[in-house]
Amino acid sequence: MSMIMTRNTRRRGLDHFEPESTMEPHEQRRLRNQLEQIDYAAYAANREIIGKSLKVADLARIERLAVAAAHARADWVEAALALSDTGQHVTSEEGKKLHGLRQTYEELAEAYEALRRMVERSYLPLKGKV
Repeated sequence: MSMIMTRNTRRRGLDHFEPESTMEPHEQRRLRNQLEQIDYAAYAANREIIGKSLKVADLARIERLAVAAAHARADWVEAALALSDTGQHVTSEEGKKLHGLRQTYEELAEAYEALRRMVERSYLPLKGKV
């Protein structure tokens, strides 16, 4: 299965069923049916559990999350620029602070992307003006 790198995390990409040439057609259909059942079980579990937890994807909340991620990104880059503006050696302490700012941005951005995928995959209905 292919892997998709997203910032510092890895997410499995979609890998479509390709039957082996040695499989009989009825074996291919049986396997394809089993894989569809597995995929549906994952879909149903996500829809039920995420739906109970988050109820609905509110457009206003999604926008606030996107804004929070944008602020965190700006803070991270602004801090990096400020460190480089001094022309001095960056200390370990300053590097740790910069790392924390980047982690904050990445966590918020990943949460935004996860929420977007939940709406895209119909795990959550979208409420609000579009």
